[in-house]
Amino acid sequence: MRIGQIKPAKGATRDRKRRGLGPASGLGGTAGKGHKGQLARTGGKVARWFEDGQMPIQRRLPKVGFKNPTRVEYQVLNLDRLASYGAGDTVDRASLKAKRLIDRADLPVKLLGMGDVAGGLKISVDAVSASARQKIEAAGGTVTVPEPRKYRPRGVKKTPRS
Repeated sequence: MRIGQIKPAKGATRDRKRRGLGPASGLGGTAGKGHKGQLARTGGKVARWFEDGQMPIQRRLPKVGFKNPTRVEYQVLNLDRLASYGAGDTVDRASLKAKRLIDRADLPVKLLGMGDVAGGLKISVDAVSASARQKIEAAGGTVTVPEPRKYRPRGVKKTPRS
């Protein structure tokens, strides 16, 4: 037996009903589409969400939620994950990515204070919790965080560059 010889079981399929006018079709003068109306017309379709004139669900339900466009989504990392670093090592996004402690090197990283850190690490990440900073500095390490961006208030003109 070959793939081209495979057929459905006997009685599993039927011939399709030939739509059309005339007595031979068995569907009379309207071709099985009923009398007039949108569905009887050529190209007549109804959107899947249409509810026959009833107030649609997307208008019945209230608007909910809010997406903050300025929210910063951090990759979080706890101190106990830094056990693979030795004393005096530098911890930054590139080294964290190389050790597969974070997924992406282009997204900001925040260090949280769960666990302990051994040795003085030089840490340079985008954000640090207060407890994590305290533990790192107690172990003799340093933490550097970039300065937050200063946004110009609305209505204040840019200062010209000299």
